[in-house]
Amino acid sequence: MLDNPYYLRDSSNMSTDPFSEILKFTNAESLVTGGFTAGGPWAIRFPAPDKIKFFAVVKGHCWVSIEGEAAPIHFETGDVGLLTAPRSFVLSSAPDVEPLDAMALFSGAGRSTTQLGDGQDFAHIGGHVLLDPVGGRLLKDVLPAWIHVPAASAQATAFRWLLDQLVEERAGDLPGAQLATAQLAQLLFIQILRAHLQTSDHMPAGWLRALADPRIAPALRLMHGEPGRSWHLEDLARTCAMSRTSFANHFRAVAGVPPLTYLAEWRMRLAERALREEETPVAAIAGSLGYTSESAFSNAFKRMTGNSPQKFRNAAQKGPRENPSSRSRDTDAMRTA
Repeated sequence: MLDNPYYLRDSSNMSTDPFSEILKFTNAESLVTGGFTAGGPWAIRFPAPDKIKFFAVVKGHCWVSIEGEAAPIHFETGDVGLLTAPRSFVLSSAPDVEPLDAMALFSGAGRSTTQLGDGQDFAHIGGHVLLDPVGGRLLKDVLPAWIHVPAASAQATAFRWLLDQLVEERAGDLPGAQLATAQLAQLLFIQILRAHLQTSDHMPAGWLRALADPRIAPALRLMHGEPGRSWHLEDLARTCAMSRTSFANHFRAVAGVPPLTYLAEWRMRLAERALREEETPVAAIAGSLGYTSESAFSNAFKRMTGNSPQKFRNAAQKGPRENPSSRSRDTDAMRTA
């Protein structure tokens, strides 16, 4: 059974941070996996990652050449990168240096750091982000192939502190260092996403852009805080201090769907998670998400995902590869940008 799920809690205790709710939904977990120091001419080729990859320049500068990009990108001390696409990439002191294979350099049990060349003019730290194989697509599908956050960004102070703490924890080998490093890496990932949200004017319409829009933020907090409530367009518009028409038009422009469609799709994501992870009866899930009957919920669920709740649950129990959510309709705006 669902043990006090967050969408059933008393409204006074509910989160009013939709972005945090979505990150929790994806089960995002960040880990620092290694790093290296280098001096003189050097270059390393990393294979295409099967997870979201992040890396940062702790000292010095380098060039980052990403498969599929026309030109290499220059990274300075404090710059951070996030690679979400399965593309190989090269870190180098100069773009014309012949790269070594990272798999060979870091091979061996427990080997997560290495030294290249002479000296320590450059220092790098990297890791990856684990996502739920199903729910994680909600985030991964709306991020660009790569994100570069320069040290001169508005979040520079936070990035510098996080990087310094990561280096200190890894070097100190103190009790609790593994957990502290994981928590710092998680904060680093959140800061990268926050920096990306600052560029929301250039994002395509979708839920990520919607979360960055201050005009509709009050409505999103209501919908994510109480997804089971019967929200009306007038209520949502009023909380945003906008007319019904202006609110509906602006919401659709930034989110890509009307407000109540957004709400319905978020309810379906919550329903999918409950069906995957719990044994709660379908009727109870339906009631918790504001549906007046199990049949009304089942019809809405099948219309949006292409499968009945029970069929979805049966397939989900066999593993994510057979999960029918992977075949959800293309109109699912909670997954597409």
